[in-house]
Amino acid sequence: MDNVELVWSNASAEVHRFVVGPVQNNVYVVRCRRTGIATLIDAANEHDRLLRVATRLGVASVLETHGHWDHIGAVAQVREAGIDVWVRDEDAEMLPSYDHLLEDDSVHVVGELRLRTVHTPGHTPGSISFALENTPLLFTGDTLFPGGPGNTTFDGGDFPTIIKSIEQRIFRVYQTETIIWPGHGASSTIGVERPHLDEWVDRGW
Repeated sequence: MDNVELVWSNASAEVHRFVVGPVQNNVYVVRCRRTGIATLIDAANEHDRLLRVATRLGVASVLETHGHWDHIGAVAQVREAGIDVWVRDEDAEMLPSYDHLLEDDSVHVVGELRLRTVHTPGHTPGSISFALENTPLLFTGDTLFPGGPGNTTFDGGDFPTIIKSIEQRIFRVYQTETIIWPGHGASSTIGVERPHLDEWVDRGW
């Protein structure tokens, strides 16, 4: 139904992914299996479909990885449906509306699950990643993709800043087996991507 794929699960958590919009955004639903409560990462587009999925999977909150247009297209509609939207303060004004601000290195509780916030600026000033505690999962938005960092040529983007975020806040912190789930495209692991950091610096993107 609605082309939603269960991409990861264990005894406590499950992660569902579906792709929306003209630039193929990944939308993730992180669901606590014990309570049935879930959060949705990036209310990107296709609000009717997104809300159907949210209702079916028990979504109680939305976490925005950053404020670019392709990641926030359904924000107004999810708020109208009574789902609170969270975003970093640096990107908050890019949204049509929001409910709460995300602090760095804090915990967003989803049933019995805990998502740790990791401020990773560079793609935008308020870009933020989310680590699901006690799992190897890290949702990186448009900060880190298979093959390199996200685009820094937009307003508010900065290449040295995104490299610092990736090196200091992701590669130095998370284990090689950590799976990265980006805002577009396929997943990868820290172990696959980390050896290429110097190549990315040398090429400048």
